[in-house]
Amino acid sequence: MSDILRRHRVAALLGAALIISPFVISFAQSASNAVPTTQTPVAGITAPNGSFAPIVAADKPAVVTVTTAMKAQPESTDDGMPLGNSPFDEYFRQFFGDQGMPAPQTPPQQAPRAEALGSGFIVAADGTIVTNNHVVDGASSIKVTLDDGTELPAKLVGRDAKNDLAVLKIKADKPLPTVKWGDSDRLMTGDQVLAIGNPFGIGTTVTAGIVSARGRDLHSGPFDDFIQIDAPINHGNSGGPLVDVSGNVVGINTAIYSPNGGSVGVGFAIPSDQAQKVVAKLMKDGSIQYGYLGVEIQPVTPDVASAIGLDHPGGALVSQVNDGSPAAKAGVETGDVITSFAGQDVKDPKDLSRAVADVAPGARETLDVWRKGKAMDISVDVGLNGDDVKTASVTDGSGAPSAGQGNRVPAIGLGLMDITPDIRQQMNLADNQHGAVVASVNPDKAAAASGIQAGDIIIAVNQVPVKSARQVTQAIAQAGKSGRKSVLLLLERDGGQIYVAVPFANG
Repeated sequence: MSDILRRHRVAALLGAALIISPFVISFAQSASNAVPTTQTPVAGITAPNGSFAPIVAADKPAVVTVTTAMKAQPESTDDGMPLGNSPFDEYFRQFFGDQGMPAPQTPPQQAPRAEALGSGFIVAADGTIVTNNHVVDGASSIKVTLDDGTELPAKLVGRDAKNDLAVLKIKADKPLPTVKWGDSDRLMTGDQVLAIGNPFGIGTTVTAGIVSARGRDLHSGPFDDFIQIDAPINHGNSGGPLVDVSGNVVGINTAIYSPNGGSVGVGFAIPSDQAQKVVAKLMKDGSIQYGYLGVEIQPVTPDVASAIGLDHPGGALVSQVNDGSPAAKAGVETGDVITSFAGQDVKDPKDLSRAVADVAPGARETLDVWRKGKAMDISVDVGLNGDDVKTASVTDGSGAPSAGQGNRVPAIGLGLMDITPDIRQQMNLADNQHGAVVASVNPDKAAAASGIQAGDIIIAVNQVPVKSARQVTQAIAQAGKSGRKSVLLLLERDGGQIYVAVPFANG
């Protein structure tokens, strides 16, 4: 099975089984902590003096509960609970607010209203608080409850959906307790951690566990680099701090993997080194501007590398260039493999996504690309925001034609048809659409294993455009005769384009 198809199936499983819980946890830090504090790596696996009590006593006063009032969402789950506004909604069902209970019914004459619950932590004694963006997104009002029970209105200073972070501000009549940022880069798998927050609204709660893994990607945005933990976190913990055995914040609890809505020991936190930089920008400007390139990209698998003549897999394969985008204006073409951006090596699509998003809009940067067997440089003026760089994904099925099989390509298991006027009308294709329609796929051959589906339209073979089934057949045959181990097909599917490398060895 190709990496593309495998990744699609994983996404489908996530959509069915994963639940994001809006845990809101308080962070506290002084304003002087604009740079991550130096921290000695934690040695050993036991709590200091056999107890975490000193850490809890020091950090718990800086953890807050965040309650937001918002307009009820027009869509709801089958139990009446509003769907959340999380950046993870593409894959996860959001359990957001009211402790997992349906929002109270309001009389018809009143505006629909719902309450959401999360956590946060104080990072400056003047009342600056960090939480998740999905905790406050869409809020009409925000209330913060301190550890001593004091309730105060909060102002939204700024938020960033891509990193799922938000900064709030409250006014108190005295300096507030804070927590210090730790260095998440020094955090290792197996290190002990504590999660603090207000699960289900029952009150501030502390749970302990270890770092289960680093660098988890939930496919929620260009900055996914989550810390995976087994410390139990539940609904209401979103935004709360993850602290190390020195009591410093090394992460922000954000999401859970759960088949049943509760903690099963797989939680995710945003690393503090990533969060602290974003928080500093939000405190200063209230928002963050991201660079935009305007391409759809996918990984370069060994089969793709073989098909295009690269000596090793790596980089980001451009499957589509958006019209009018910075990439289009710079001359980036479909089929280019981007191997470097702004002097940074691009090992995979995620590397490119992060690198582009980190560049200030308007900056002129250099792309190193591999195009039709040659390396070249392209200068590009990075744009502002837009859809940023999106990793290409495989969609479910498409309308397949009902006619026969046409020319066969037995080496990889495809039945192809020309785009006739009847097919064009049946599939609602544009008048200028060229290529060959995949009429059938042999389930025992390489094309099926690579994810090609009936209804796909092959528009290029090994980066050379094709206009008919005969041209596709001839191009595939020529690729086989050339000694290459695979052939690279450019498909059009559901209005988008995607490259698929099909190995001859499996045919």
